[in-house]
Amino acid sequence: MTQPDYELDVRPIIAKGGEPFGAIMEAVATLAPGQGLRLLAPFKPVPLFHVLGQRGFEPTAREIGNGDWEVTFRPATGEQNSGAEVSAPVQSVDPSTWPEPAVELDNRGLEPPEPMVRTLEGVEALTSGQTLAALLPREPLFLFEELEARGHLWRGSFEPEGHYRILIRRS
Repeated sequence: MTQPDYELDVRPIIAKGGEPFGAIMEAVATLAPGQGLRLLAPFKPVPLFHVLGQRGFEPTAREIGNGDWEVTFRPATGEQNSGAEVSAPVQSVDPSTWPEPAVELDNRGLEPPEPMVRTLEGVEALTSGQTLAALLPREPLFLFEELEARGHLWRGSFEPEGHYRILIRRS
């Protein structure tokens, strides 16, 4: 007998300024073999397609009105969900060899997914080897995955004021 999809509504988390990635990965870890995840979000979570795709899930997305989206992640045929945890890869690059940022962005006042979109657009406008610095409202877990997929290097940390500063070097 097939299990019903696990439903997770991340809209309240995002509305409060939170980062839903942890809640999403916790939900994925609790899924039974063959069970899917039905996610409700205030935007189309495209970076999550890649993250969960690497764990054997295929997305189906549809806009449900007012900018909200319903995305169902189902195990790909022949693959089972491992429930493995996600962590940002550690970048082993000597930052002292990086040039000063060619571009600096302040993305703190933007609503998701705009900080990530704006940062990626800035990186894509750079030439190989140039760097971009960005201030973000929270740790950019989805951005890490996207930067890795594109082959870019980065380093980042939380600032004392509570925002996240990332320096990205275009490959």
